[in-house]
Amino acid sequence: MGTERMERASELTVLRPADFDRWWDGLVRAFGGVAAAEERELDRSLTEFDRSLAVRDGDEIVGTAGAFSFRMTVPGGAGVPAAGVTMVSVAATHRRRGVLTSMMRRQLDDVREWGEPLAVLTASEPAIYGRFGYAAAIHQLHAEIDTSRVTLDVPAGTDDVRLRYANPADVLAECEAVFAELVPRRPGMLARQPGWERVGLLDPESERDGASALQCVVAERDGRVTGYARFRTKLGWSPSGHDGTVSLDDLAALDPASDAALWRFLFGIDLMSTLRTVRGRPLDDAWQYLVSDIRRCRTQVRDMGYVRLVDVGTALAARTYQAPVDVVLEVDDAFCPWNAGRWRLSGDAKGASCERTTDAAELALSVRELGAAYLGGVTLLSLAAAGRVRELRPGALAAASVAFGSPVAPWLPHGF
Repeated sequence: MGTERMERASELTVLRPADFDRWWDGLVRAFGGVAAAEERELDRSLTEFDRSLAVRDGDEIVGTAGAFSFRMTVPGGAGVPAAGVTMVSVAATHRRRGVLTSMMRRQLDDVREWGEPLAVLTASEPAIYGRFGYAAAIHQLHAEIDTSRVTLDVPAGTDDVRLRYANPADVLAECEAVFAELVPRRPGMLARQPGWERVGLLDPESERDGASALQCVVAERDGRVTGYARFRTKLGWSPSGHDGTVSLDDLAALDPASDAALWRFLFGIDLMSTLRTVRGRPLDDAWQYLVSDIRRCRTQVRDMGYVRLVDVGTALAARTYQAPVDVVLEVDDAFCPWNAGRWRLSGDAKGASCERTTDAAELALSVRELGAAYLGGVTLLSLAAAGRVRELRPGALAAASVAFGSPVAPWLPHGF
């Protein structure tokens, strides 16, 4: 009987639309068992069924995995096709039976066939995905700012920015235009696919924890929307007076003055004494350099985006390099062996090529290290210091590490 159950549990199929509710219910149960009806409907509308997998044990769905069709900005500003790995779960009753491995195997094979050189995910448990070749490439900054004691020194032009409240849905198109203009500027950002604009408006009352409905303020210069902030407020009181919290969901701005104007507004909302970033901000976010006391901002760096090079040659050739590079990489990739071997990477700020070679290797590393360094947020020198990259030709490591860098920190503004 045990053998029969194992055989049935290994049945892996593409998700049928008619099975979505059972599939989604299993996913929600694996992530704590609570979700709003609005989330179900939004997920249903965004799910790409031909890119979603279900593992079945008889009539029961015991494993789920999906992939979205994204384009991710890479250093140099190009948008590269990337599979957004999502909705991965295994029923607690079917752990350690190879369910996850079977889904990851099928998914990466499919991603390769679809011609997407990258896969990216956000990990609920980071320890899970390393064995499949994923590595943390995007980190984010969280803050809990004591706005009763921290002030901002804003740049010239900030007072020229007009701010106004707006219904988030009413200004969605203008906000999306701001976001779209920012996407090519920063590695890790995802071009908004149809339907994804709704994610920023998701606001189930059951998940507000007593806070207000989603609010929005837009910044304008010369009659044009140049930024926006979406946030919630929660009034609180202590023996010394008001103690409210502003929870920032999303902020985007096209210029320093608009950005500073929005942050100054958030710092100054009446009856609020704490500003909390719900979603992480870029590690180099400008507000850090405007505040009077960074220690009272209680910053914390967390991992966010995990990158996997599915096609090493295509992925490395798709980005540019901030310094000239010509290096032979010896790549180890046990899970996707088509990537293993030697690759000559040649490139600069104008473009790059990456081809198979028989020349002597100059750096040795696994596909995980390439994924970590790919967007420029983690240096090859740091990975070498941890023993993850080996220099085989003196001087090759420092030159490649500089070349792989990015002038701005990579950032993934939202999960998926």
